[in-house]
Amino acid sequence: MSTIETLSDVNNTFLSRRELTCDFPGSSGKLKSMEAVDMVTKEFKLDGKVVIPMRLKTHVGMSKVTGTFYVYEDEGLAKKHINPTIFSRLEKTKAKIAEAEKAAEDAAAEAPAEDAAAEAPAEDAAAEAPAEDAAAEAPAEEKTE
Repeated sequence: MSTIETLSDVNNTFLSRRELTCDFPGSSGKLKSMEAVDMVTKEFKLDGKVVIPMRLKTHVGMSKVTGTFYVYEDEGLAKKHINPTIFSRLEKTKAKIAEAEKAAEDAAAEAPAEDAAAEAPAEDAAAEAPAEDAAAEAPAEEKTE
């Protein structure tokens, strides 16, 4: 997924943006929009610029994805030109990613404490299980007499 094939790279001076169209071969069904933005940012060295994924299209019968990205110098200009719905979707995606990272950090921090606590009840349950089985078998024997 690390290869990117550039189909077109146009500077749109009228709208003050750069329009990139790229192919991501072999990434059908695996590529998310924010991952694609990261890949394009690294490939074209667009640090500090606003990269907006406008369209990711998976081709039928092929394992490639074609993406269209708009690159703006200023976020205010981007919000002026692009539908606000796209920005709200991007914000939701960024919030989910941040929440998942926070949950992963919390789980990693709590994992050693949970491992010790999880082992102790398992040992207690194993020790109590034979007594429960014996109690369950005893009434069954009484019924047969």
